[in-house]
Amino acid sequence: MDQPRRLDLRRLAGELAGLPPSCGPVRLIAVDGHAGSGKSTFAERLAAALGGAPVLHLDDIASHDELFAWTDRFRAQVLDPLHRGEVARFHSYDWISRRFAGPARELPPAPVALIEGVGAGRRDLRPSLARLLWMERGAAESWARGRHRDGPAQSAFWDGWTVAETRHFEADPSRPYADTLVRECPEGYEWLPGPAGTAGQNHVVTECD
Repeated sequence: MDQPRRLDLRRLAGELAGLPPSCGPVRLIAVDGHAGSGKSTFAERLAAALGGAPVLHLDDIASHDELFAWTDRFRAQVLDPLHRGEVARFHSYDWISRRFAGPARELPPAPVALIEGVGAGRRDLRPSLARLLWMERGAAESWARGRHRDGPAQSAFWDGWTVAETRHFEADPSRPYADTLVRECPEGYEWLPGPAGTAGQNHVVTECD
C-alpha cells in the first residue's frame, strides 16, 4: 500500500502548470472534500504557490435554496465563458442577507485557476477539470471543525448542511474520482495517489515548505 508523502506546494504548482488545458485555455483544478476539511486554506496556499492563481469559492455560488443544485448556473456563468477563453462573471451569495448581492466578481481565463468547495469534483464538472484534489479528512472530524469555526449561532444551519452533504455525496461522490488525496499535517501537507489512479506516476516529492 502506498504511504503518505510530504507535499511541496511549489512542486505541485509546477506540475499543475504543466498539465494540458482542460477548460478552453485554462487548467481548471478542483479542491473538493467535506465541509470543514481545510479546502479553502489549502486552495489559497496552492494559489500563492502558483504565483497568485485565481480561486473561485463555491460558497459564493451555492445558496440556502441551492446548496448543491447550482450546476446549470455554474456552467453558464463560469465554465462556458472559460471554455471560450473569456472572463467568467458571477454574483456571489451573501449568506447573511440570503441573496446574491454586490458587483459581479470575475474569474479570468488564467493558465491555472482553482475552484474549491464541497462538490467541486461533481460528475458534471469533471470533464472540464485538469486535476481533482480531495482533502482527506473524514466527515465527522471535518464537520466538527466547521461547527467550531462558525460557532453556536450556525448550529441549525450545520444540522441541515450535514444531511444535504451526505445526500449529495451518496448520489454524486467525488473522492472515487480524485487524482490526489491531500492530508493536512502539522508542517504542511501529505498526499497519496487518488482512487482515479492518474496521479503520482511521475511526481517529484520533497519535504514540506
